[in-house]
Amino acid sequence: QVQLVESGGGLVQAGGSLRLSCAASGRTSSSYNMGWFRQSPGKEREFVAAITWNGGSTYYADSLKGRFTISRDNAKNTLYLQMNSLKPEDTAVYYCAARRDEFFYTSDYVRDDRYDYWGQGTQVTVSS
Repeated sequence: QVQLVESGGGLVQAGGSLRLSCAASGRTSSSYNMGWFRQSPGKEREFVAAITWNGGSTYYADSLKGRFTISRDNAKNTLYLQMNSLKPEDTAVYYCAARRDEFFYTSDYVRDDRYDYWGQGTQVTVSS
């Protein structure tokens, strides 16, 4: 069992930055592959970024490459999402998720139903 708790969300002006954190607890949490997703009102949850258990590989939604950076510190059991040059359309609830199995296919990290554990989410609001 893995518990995930996100933090770091808030209100920021367009062009600003935020760093989200996701604290993981559980004996083997550092061996999980991790992802960030987001959901805006009236929209489906969408993939943001993913990272393998050792940080060796990272994956991003094409539209977010260059602005968002995913990273992890396994010594602290913490996942991060650095978000720069934020836009109003980035406003959403951001969720972290953990997957036991490897990312064998692209679908394994972009589909939310391929993850085993989820946090409660943290709200990010970008004002224009």
